Amino acid sequence: MTFVQLIDCRTSRFDEMDRLMDRWVEQTKGKRTATHNMIGKDRSDEGHFVEIVEFPSYEEAMRNSQLPETDRIFNEMVALCDEMPTFTDLDVVRDEQLNADTARRFFETLGTRGELPPMNDLLVEDYHDHDPANPQDVIGMDAARREFAMWRAGFDFSFTIEDQMAQGDRVCTRWTWSATHKGEFLGIAPTGRKVSMTGTTIHRCSADGKLAEGWWQYDRLALMTQLGALEGVER
Repeated sequence: MTFVQLIDCRTSRFDEMDRLMDRWVEQTKGKRTATHNMIGKDRSDEGHFVEIVEFPSYEEAMRNSQLPETDRIFNEMVALCDEMPTFTDLDVVRDEQLNADTARRFFETLGTRGELPPMNDLLVEDYHDHDPANPQDVIGMDAARREFAMWRAGFDFSFTIEDQMAQGDRVCTRWTWSATHKGEFLGIAPTGRKVSMTGTTIHRCSADGKLAEGWWQYDRLALMTQLGALEGVER
């Protein structure tokens, strides 16, 4: 179970404290067990800061606190505070990965039967799509919808999410695409064939949790082979 420690402090010397934390990161490299560290500033009180430190477990946090570097940095941090900081120990019982959920809903929406639903809750208006198979990037929600519509007109398809990783504003999704070729696609008449391909998409998310940019990599050669588009090319 992930463990989080909140350090609540008041200081008028944050710049010095910030440099102190950089020094702790450098000195404990290869020793510390903290996996994530973030500091927030109170919008209504400029001298109030909350540091959020994440550990794999409570036991790992205790081992981290026993490092001599941690002890020295803590004493220096206290000297920079206007009053004694307070500590809150939290076992994480729910961890929402909202960006990853948005990316997952995006793939589910693309495979929806019938008319493509509105995607205003998934994409920003100036969504930017990078697909190496296209001569130019697709920019704007309307342009993206036209690109998606081309694929939906050619295939009935769905995505299976194989792996998904989220870090910061990025979500990486490894997927398998399974489809039936029902309509014309890139000049290829419908074949009725069942086809599939694998790929990976990295999305950048906006501050409000929508998809702002996407980078695609997929096995288009395998798809064209399955559609019979390459038959007779190499003889």
